[in-house]
Order: sequence, then structure tokens, then C-alpha cells
Amino acid sequence: MVDQTQAGTPGDSDYDAVGGGPAIASVVELFYRNVLADPDLSGYFADSDLVRLKRHQVQLVSQVMGGPVTYEGQALADAHKGRGITAGDFGKVVVHLVGALEAHQVPDDIIGRVVKALGATQGDVVSAN
Repeated sequence: MVDQTQAGTPGDSDYDAVGGGPAIASVVELFYRNVLADPDLSGYFADSDLVRLKRHQVQLVSQVMGGPVTYEGQALADAHKGRGITAGDFGKVVVHLVGALEAHQVPDDIIGRVVKALGATQGDVVSAN
């Protein structure tokens, strides 16, 4: 499971600083648009329920940013088991996430905290093969 990167009083979190749920949903929408347009990554999502994936990604990023949301999806290792995800592909996904955050003018310090928290999940995603 992914821990929150920032705790604090309401209105004091990275989640609130970026605009809350609507902003994170917009980031996730752009993120998936770019990931699905990437020929190295799109095959991983060929038979996926994108609505469910986007919902879980919003939950995950919201939780990581200290929002009032809890990730309710499968354990990351279970969700990615058998998919053959490489470290290189994981890195490309991170690049797309950073790009989506930057496109939404999320401050660098917040991006750094998000990347650090999600980077800690690499072993669950890549080793789940």
C-alpha cells in the first residue's frame, strides 16, 4: 500500500494545494491519454477497464497527496502480477505522470513527493511478474 506523502490539517495538504479532486482527476485524464498514446505502454491496457483504472489512479494520487481519499483497489503487486512490466516501462509511466503534473502547473516540490511515494511501489509493480 502507498502511504500519504503529506499529512496536515485540512487545507494544508498537497491535495488541497493543487486544487483537490477535480485537479487530480484532470491530471489522471491527461496521464492516461499520454500513456495510451505511447506505443511502448498501450499494450498493457488493451483489455483493461479504463474507467476503473482511472478511478483507482485518482484515489492513489489523492491519497499520496494527503487528500481525504483512500485507495480502494487491489494490492499493487496483485493488480500487476503477470503483466510483464519492466523497470523501463515503469520509468516511462513515471515520466508521463510527471508530464501530466507539470502540464497542470503542479509545483516541483509536490511532484517530487509524489514521484518518491509512487517510486517506492516499483518493486510491487515490476516484481509482480
